[in-house]
Amino acid sequence: MNEIAMGKTAPFTIVKTPANEEMVVIPRTLYDRLVSDAEMARDLAAYDRVKARIDAGEEELVPSEIVERILGGENKVRVWREYRGLSNQELAEKVGISAPYLSDIQNGKKEGRLSTLKKIAAVLRVDLDDLV
Repeated sequence: MNEIAMGKTAPFTIVKTPANEEMVVIPRTLYDRLVSDAEMARDLAAYDRVKARIDAGEEELVPSEIVERILGGENKVRVWREYRGLSNQELAEKVGISAPYLSDIQNGKKEGRLSTLKKIAAVLRVDLDDLV
C-alpha cells in the first residue's frame, strides 16, 4: 500500500515552467507504483466488463479443449457443432442444407457460401469470425 493510501504525505516537488505551468516531480518508486496501480485499475475494469457480459449471456467461456482443437487445425464448424451437441444431420436440417454438403464443408472439400456460413454461425450461436 502506498504512502498516500496510508494517509502519509508522499514526497514531491512542484516546479513552474517558463510558460508558468506547474509540474510535479515525484520519486521514481512512487511514479512506478502509480503506473502499476493505474494498470491494475484498467485490468480490473476490463475484467468487470467481461464478467458483466458473461453474466448477461452476451459472452461465453469456451473450454480449453475447444480452443485447443481449433488451434490444432480441426475444422471449426465440426468443433463447434460437436461442442453444441448436434449431429451432422441436425445441424444441416437447422441450417436448411443437405448433410452431405455440410460434411463437405467440415471436411474442407467445399468452403461454403457466405450465406450458408452465416446460417451455420447463427445456429451454433457463434460469430461468423469464429468459423472462418
